[in-house]
Amino acid sequence: MKFTIVFAGLLGVFLTPAFADYNINIGDNNNSGGSGQQTVSVNNQHNVANVDNNNGWDSWHSLWDYNTGFAATRLFSKKVCIVHRMNKGAMPSLQALDTMVKEKKLQGEGQRGPPPKGLMYSISSNPVNNLDEFGGPIAGMCNQVPTYMADEIQGASLFFFSGKCFNANVLWILNISFCGKTVEN
Repeated sequence: MKFTIVFAGLLGVFLTPAFADYNINIGDNNNSGGSGQQTVSVNNQHNVANVDNNNGWDSWHSLWDYNTGFAATRLFSKKVCIVHRMNKGAMPSLQALDTMVKEKKLQGEGQRGPPPKGLMYSISSNPVNNLDEFGGPIAGMCNQVPTYMADEIQGASLFFFSGKCFNANVLWILNISFCGKTVEN
């Protein structure tokens, strides 16, 4: 009996770093239209990160799959899922993301760092037919939801884009804009 309790305790100590989960409150400066909360979950065992943005109608969920090199964002108000290649030059590694979130959690809201990196994507008007090509985690998240591929627009500026965009700002790290007809309605 004592062995079982000690084993369960040790198992918890060793598994905790594999499933790190952090809640960060965000204010008006990081989230258009009000305040909300973002939860970042880093799963080192499966090499994925999840970001949940809970802000009422503008809520979204993003999954970064470091095994496949793809990321997906599910926009709840638009009832769509958008998949794109991860820009490894702008998106932090899984370990760096884990460290950044831990440090921000310890610093509190008053601390400011470097400005976030900006990424802009153009959404294809053709739906994705086979979600399996993006890996199991993304296929599971986007299952039963219209899914579209998005391509990064290099050197783009929202000032020069004439269409509608949906902004999914990931904490203080990234400002991601998804632009195209899919997000207009």
